[in-house]
This record gives sequence, structure tokens and C-alpha cells, in this order.
Amino acid sequence: MNTEAIKARLLAMREELQTLAETGKDAEQTVELDQSRVGRLSRMDALQGQAMSLEAKRRREIELQKVNAALQRIEDEEYGYCVRCGEEISPRRLAVDPAAPLCIDCAQ
Repeated sequence: MNTEAIKARLLAMREELQTLAETGKDAEQTVELDQSRVGRLSRMDALQGQAMSLEAKRRREIELQKVNAALQRIEDEEYGYCVRCGEEISPRRLAVDPAAPLCIDCAQ
């Protein structure tokens, strides 16, 4: 397994997640409730957009934690092994998700 290539891919994923976090900050802002400035449907759209943005932020944070944990496992020379049972994670699984912490059996 080429850990340098995997590490580069994980670092690129982390960079992308951090960039997305920066660009999504505007949508997370508090929705203005001034009815004289914004109509009811526009406020509802804004509230829905805010909720979707907050959920996307939550998912990005979880993915970022997974990526950072995978990078730490590379540094600790434990990458590629299931954190639960210690068995080797299938290279095909890692090709799809290089941050996968669990083998397919433990993930189920």
C-alpha cells in the first residue's frame, strides 16, 4: 500500500473540506425576521437554506475528523487496519474511502 499517495489524497480532502467550511459561513448566518424587508416565503426559504447549511457543516466536520484520524493512523503506522478488530481493511475499501476506520465486517 502506497501510504504517501494516500496521505496526499487525505491532505487534499482536508483542504477541500476546510475550503468548503469557509465558503459556507454566509449561509449559516441568522435569518432576518424583519417583515418589512423580507417577505414570508423568502424568510422560509432563508430558514430552510440555513438549516441545510448547518447540516452540511455538521457532515463536513465529521468527515474532517475522519480524515484527521486517518492521517494520525498513517503517522502512527496503524493505517489500513480496523480500529475495532485490528484486521486489515480491504485495499478496495480504502480506495473508495481512504479515511475508513473500520473493516467491512465491523462497519456493518
